[in-house]
Amino acid sequence: MKYLKIIILSLFLSLSCMVNAQQLSIPKYEYRAVWLTVIENLDWPKKVATTPQEAELQKQELVEILDTLQAMNVNTVLLQTRIRGDLIYPSTIEPFSPLFTGVVGLSPGYDPLAFAIDECHKRGMQLHAWLVAMPLGKDEHVALLGKNSLPHRKRSLCSHYDGAWYMEPGNPATSDHIVSIVKEIVGKYDVDGIHLDYIRYPDKNDGYPDAVHYRRHGKGMRLSSWRRNNITKIVRNVYACVKELKPWVRVSCATLGKYNNLTRYSSYGWDAYNVGFQAAQQWARDGIVDMILPMLYFKGNHFYPFVRDWQENSFGRHVIPGIGAYRLLPEYGGWEQHELVRQLCTSRSAGTSGTAMFRSSHLTSCAYDVYTTIYRTPALVPPMAWYGTEPQSPESLSLEWSADGYLLRWGGVESLEGEPPMRYNVYGEVGDFVDVNNPENLIGCMLDTTSFTWCRSVADTLSVAVTAVDAYGVESEPARVLHCRRKPYINSK
Repeated sequence: MKYLKIIILSLFLSLSCMVNAQQLSIPKYEYRAVWLTVIENLDWPKKVATTPQEAELQKQELVEILDTLQAMNVNTVLLQTRIRGDLIYPSTIEPFSPLFTGVVGLSPGYDPLAFAIDECHKRGMQLHAWLVAMPLGKDEHVALLGKNSLPHRKRSLCSHYDGAWYMEPGNPATSDHIVSIVKEIVGKYDVDGIHLDYIRYPDKNDGYPDAVHYRRHGKGMRLSSWRRNNITKIVRNVYACVKELKPWVRVSCATLGKYNNLTRYSSYGWDAYNVGFQAAQQWARDGIVDMILPMLYFKGNHFYPFVRDWQENSFGRHVIPGIGAYRLLPEYGGWEQHELVRQLCTSRSAGTSGTAMFRSSHLTSCAYDVYTTIYRTPALVPPMAWYGTEPQSPESLSLEWSADGYLLRWGGVESLEGEPPMRYNVYGEVGDFVDVNNPENLIGCMLDTTSFTWCRSVADTLSVAVTAVDAYGVESEPARVLHCRRKPYINSK
């Protein structure tokens, strides 16, 4: 039944997207990202741990989630790391979240962020630390954190508005606080990215109480310009901090889905530039973000023209539209699956760098067949070509038949001083030549080893290629080896 559904979806894909075969082809480089939420125990962990056994169950739960995402060819996990002024790792800056143990500041006996990073990397997946920047939670949450809460410890950094607490973008010290968290994470952990969410003013901000800061720091600017400048400064300072520590770590921001009104299509008063005060296209133009993830949880003309607007104003940086898998649920709109198919196809045909799905549980439970139909082969994370340089190709390839299949070995490539070790991609195809631009030939992705076993039956002629990939995602030219049954191997580059 499952395979029948996939066949039907594939047929529908070709009919509904109305794009040519080239546009439907699967790109080799493409973000397949997913937001993995921790708040309210929505995605992970489902239950708090009060014993070591329950902590192990939390870890096993994450392993099962990541196994499923890997099977769906997801290559990037955005893990909620800062929730609402609380964190999922032991920190000297903010308290450990009670979502893991039920107690503020109490660890479950393991480091959830470190564990998640290791498990993602085992599967060739990136992990980006998702930080909720401005919201600190409703009054009840801040009361739960008590003396550990930011409003209690650093009241000057906070504003109270409409029953909730926020970090105050108009206070220059707010940027310092957020940067300190980023510095702690990037310095301590092998994260692949820092993802800033809610890097904006409250959604309904008429009457937002920042008049005192505006008078003190406005310097004659219009209120709207001053607010946009405040958010931009935070993004700029975060970017500078990350690139000083580890320039290969990606910096991304989630924005409201529509940037601004378009000539033919209105944002209907809900856009990043005027409501969230996010000058995100300027961020791309100024080179202070690597990725922008507009949260386009709409359909029809509220989606398609705005995707193209983002891509046409990306200034060479990566645009990854956020798509609402949760919209398939009756309580959130009850979308038909073909709407998700069209959005995924449109994003690809518009030339975006991939898509991000909100959120993990909805992707795996509601959109599994849709996703695996469109993303049926692995894909590499797009390189940050504005930073990396092409590595050397691996050398000394050898390929031989063993009891477990074809055993491939190669010599390691040295990374540049201070950068993480190289990883490797392996491509294989029956015949005398393997096309490394075809993602269907990718049989080993982002390996941290210099050997690989391809578990397949013996072939008369087999072509295999290996490339080195640096921390920026830049891939070397392939080194090739050709295996014939009558000859051990022919090594060629």
